[in-house]
Amino acid sequence: MSETVHPHQQASSLWTSRMAFILAAAGSAVGLGNIWKFPYITGENGGGAFVLVYLACIFLIGVPVLIAEIMIGRRGSQSPVATMRTLTKAEGTSKGWRIIGWNGVVASFLVLSFYAVIGGWSLVYIGKAALGSFVGADAEAIGGQFNNLLANPWELLLWHTVFMAIVVFIVGRGIRSGLEKAVALLMPMLFLLLIVMVFYAMNSGSFGRAVSFMFSPDFSRLTTEGVLIALGHAAFTLSIGIGVLMAYGSYLPKNINIAKTAMTIAVLDTSVALLAGLAIFPLVFANGLEAGAGPGLIFVTLPLAFGQMGGGILFGALFFALLLVAAITSAISMLEPVVEWLEEHKGANRVKSALAGGFAAWFMGIGTVLSFNLWGDVHPLGFIGFFEGKTVFDLLDFLVSNVMMPLGGLAIALFAGWAIRREGLAEDIGLKGGAYKAFMVILKFVTPAGIAIVFLYNLI
Repeated sequence: MSETVHPHQQASSLWTSRMAFILAAAGSAVGLGNIWKFPYITGENGGGAFVLVYLACIFLIGVPVLIAEIMIGRRGSQSPVATMRTLTKAEGTSKGWRIIGWNGVVASFLVLSFYAVIGGWSLVYIGKAALGSFVGADAEAIGGQFNNLLANPWELLLWHTVFMAIVVFIVGRGIRSGLEKAVALLMPMLFLLLIVMVFYAMNSGSFGRAVSFMFSPDFSRLTTEGVLIALGHAAFTLSIGIGVLMAYGSYLPKNINIAKTAMTIAVLDTSVALLAGLAIFPLVFANGLEAGAGPGLIFVTLPLAFGQMGGGILFGALFFALLLVAAITSAISMLEPVVEWLEEHKGANRVKSALAGGFAAWFMGIGTVLSFNLWGDVHPLGFIGFFEGKTVFDLLDFLVSNVMMPLGGLAIALFAGWAIRREGLAEDIGLKGGAYKAFMVILKFVTPAGIAIVFLYNLI
């Protein structure tokens, strides 16, 4: 099975190096989840103990699925849909497994539709920070700025459009000229901006308190709910289960060790989340703000801190530039499975596929734009008690984050652990002996159990 024919793996369509793939896959994993979500859920769940559980979940739940998804993508070497069709035929397994491919393409499309709207916010806030809009403003004024942005559908639509145009331009240029060149520039820029922000935070006077908060575990502050949130975010942050890594894996040369590469991606992704915490929490503590401020931590709480600090104009603009870079590297990966599918099934070239997929996601994103204002009282499935009160945005976010991603990750773990024949698998993954046996035990039993628990908890 390790000799599967690779229909589109011409040399010009492959990543040029292991590092190129690592940067692209890490770029996919590193996004708003690391810089926006991780700090505030850490703040809400007590700090150090939550971080420790999160790290354990990354390596016990996230990494095995990451390895499995990349391996499946490289074996099939097509879009996620065609890959699963090819592999189920080759393995002689049930056609039901093909749902993994469709789930991936549809989920990545849905995520992109609302992710691009939020990505547009970072564009707005670069300008706000650079123009000094936060200087001297109190919490009410800064909260008012954010609320005014959300209340204006035309402004949201403008920045949603600009963000999506950037994504379509990059993806339309192809693997080497588009994706690879973009991540080669953007990922080092992201790490540089993060390190600059951490050094800035070190001079805030509260860096020691932030380090203690993040790395001194107090398990009395960790609830069962906190453990499950850590487990869920570990899966979410690595972009597993939505076809992205399967699509990127389809361009991976055969001579690259998947296990080592996946571990490097996980380490980079986790490093960004931890660095983001070290950049954000000192500023929060130094200004007497609330670490568990929830989703508003980035767009309300931090601007308040930047507005009160020396150099806040420059470093506020740099921070939101960092957020934009992270959002773009993730968004381009979400468009890729859709573009691959359009190229294969509709016969369109790369540029037309990127334009068509990007336009469809942009159009779908209008529902998210309107759900913050004109459609704020529209609840499409409100007649079902489970979805009562959920706007279009809430519905899409819930569907992808709590249903499609965990089910996709669960199915990938089960398919790779139980349905694929063993011969050549250890060589494909890049593990030997005891390491391979331990990996298979985790993939077959521990990972599916962990994902299933999170899935059921989120539904209940």
